[in-house]
Amino acid sequence: MLIVPEALIAGLVSAEDAFAAVEATFAAMARGDAYNFPVVREALGEGRQYGFKSGLDRAGGMLGVKAGGYFPGNAAKGIINHQSTVFLFDPETGRPTAMVGGGLLTALRTAAASAISIDRLARADAKVLGIVGAGHQAGFQLRAAARVRRFDRVIAWNLHPEMLPKLGAIAAELGLPFEAVGLERMVEADVIITITSSPAASLMSAHVADGCHLACMGTDTVGKQEVEPALVARATVFADEVAQSVTLGEAQHAVGMGLKVASAITPLGAVLVGAHAGRTSAGEVTLFDGTGVGLQDLAVAGVAVRRAAERGLGTLVEV
Repeated sequence: MLIVPEALIAGLVSAEDAFAAVEATFAAMARGDAYNFPVVREALGEGRQYGFKSGLDRAGGMLGVKAGGYFPGNAAKGIINHQSTVFLFDPETGRPTAMVGGGLLTALRTAAASAISIDRLARADAKVLGIVGAGHQAGFQLRAAARVRRFDRVIAWNLHPEMLPKLGAIAAELGLPFEAVGLERMVEADVIITITSSPAASLMSAHVADGCHLACMGTDTVGKQEVEPALVARATVFADEVAQSVTLGEAQHAVGMGLKVASAITPLGAVLVGAHAGRTSAGEVTLFDGTGVGLQDLAVAGVAVRRAAERGLGTLVEV
């Protein structure tokens, strides 16, 4: 088994690598070549979440699991709140083949999924990017979105506004004007990314203009919520996986209230393989419910393992 520690990941996997790997995963899921296993997710108290996401990609020869979760007290200890490790296995024999640090990989694959949704569903003339949230993953989201659309400016809101300058500094690196705004100003945005760990909706339907595309990336557990159900009901909804979307994703609330049915939600992979048209009009509100699926983690971890093996990096151990 090859151990690839967190410290090596930045030199092995780029944002572009993550985009290609996640895009291929969406397509494999749509073709029926890959599927995710049921998610195990548990609340540990005090905001801590722990769980397992796993799956099998027959076409890619990937079998494995990501273990980890969200630990909000970590920031005070000088480490990131999201902690995870990916374990890969030989799909033919079940033997463990790799153990990979999953922190950066999680941020990269989450941003890649969001960017793919923007690339395929946002209007071609989208100019204003809105971001709701300013935590660790927000910067990755901003950089990934800027790679697929030529935005003119960025507006952002965060529950704790003192965190916004770090996001503004990234926008400045990208040459984009940045402004901290109230949520009511999100109506100016053509694309909105929500990336929070909120237990209650902050973005309302009234905050979103017709023609906007939303990438809702923060809700991945029963009870979490970033946008009001009326907004989900108003939008044409796409998901990384419909089963997760309606049970632990952003759509869980609208579905629970009878405002949206699972059959009205489309896998994003269907757009990638040409089975669904995606956006059908300039005034349509589209929403991607990004719950994060195990297959995405396996795909980006697979890139890290291949690169590490090619370069003689990591540590080989007998298990």
